[in-house]
Amino acid sequence: MAFFGHARPSRRSILGGALAVAAAVVAAAAVAHSWKQPTAIVHAATAPRTPVVAAVAHQGDIGVYITGLGAVTPLATISVKTRVDGQLVKVSYAEGALVRKGDALAEIDPRPYQVQLAQAEAQLDKDQAALLNAQADLERYESLIVRNAVSQQVLATQRATVAQDQAAVKTDDANIAAAKLNISYCHITAPITGRVGLRLVDPGNMVSAAAGTTLAVVTQTQPISVIFTIPEQQVPNVLPQVRAGHRLRVDAMARDLTSVLASGQLTTIDNEIDQTTGTLRLRATLPNKDEALFPNQFVNARLLLQDRKGVTLVPNAGVQRAASSAFVYVVKPDHTVTVRPVALGTVDAAQSEVVKGLSPGEVVVTQGVDRLQEGTAVTAEISE
Repeated sequence: MAFFGHARPSRRSILGGALAVAAAVVAAAAVAHSWKQPTAIVHAATAPRTPVVAAVAHQGDIGVYITGLGAVTPLATISVKTRVDGQLVKVSYAEGALVRKGDALAEIDPRPYQVQLAQAEAQLDKDQAALLNAQADLERYESLIVRNAVSQQVLATQRATVAQDQAAVKTDDANIAAAKLNISYCHITAPITGRVGLRLVDPGNMVSAAAGTTLAVVTQTQPISVIFTIPEQQVPNVLPQVRAGHRLRVDAMARDLTSVLASGQLTTIDNEIDQTTGTLRLRATLPNKDEALFPNQFVNARLLLQDRKGVTLVPNAGVQRAASSAFVYVVKPDHTVTVRPVALGTVDAAQSEVVKGLSPGEVVVTQGVDRLQEGTAVTAEISE
């Protein structure tokens, strides 16, 4: 009887099967890799970048300033008043016009003073004639006294008469001068060069020196001054430079501190600190050629203490602030950003000095920082 059983596989057949299975696994992995690798490459190449606006850090100059609230104050404001009584017959200026020193402003009726002048001149002629007659009599008496033809009393009396007539002539001269002066006061002129205000008295009105009626107000606007205050803590920084003869520049700024209205120089420091406010008053004088400053206008006065030259500067918008530090987003050559802590120096209205942490030529993000973090890929538009 014959028995049938399972034939034991040979070692060669087992090894061949294992090799076949391994080859199949490798082939499957290669196929899977061939499908996945191009997809990953395409995904990396087409990943979206965050658009931002950036600026290049550069070397430049920045000023160290002290800013204080100030008011535009004219160097001279004149209230023009009459010195004589009379009727105002003419107003020669236009409201708000620029007048030069000596220009006619108004005229008061001069006829009463012209009459006084004529009377004084007539009285002078009369007194001069009396003086000539008295002097002739005196000469006659002096020749007669030698021959005892006249008494000493008569001679003394005649000498007194001559002296009285001489005094009368002097009085007449003074009256003539006073009448001429009053006539000149009838023609009112500008005492300074400046801008005249609105008309205060119309022609036809009676004006009086005793009443103190103001006919016009003339304000000097070129040059003009700004009086401003600084904290007393800043006084030690200013005084040494003033005492050394340095002419510190002062800019009159608009209220938003973005534009310079006019520039001038510091000219005067007050002699005491206001104890109620802890501030010191200073005066700056500005040419004001374009009359950008107006009397009593409120401005921000910016006093330049020092020019820092050749420092690293970035726009203020590029500086981000944490609780106790500052940092910037720097765009690297591979178009990703990195967070860089920085130390700041002087800061003005537009830019900041970076003392440490940034070099000129590096690109700093100024807009779009709210969407950034370390390593974010960006597309940077460089602003000027």
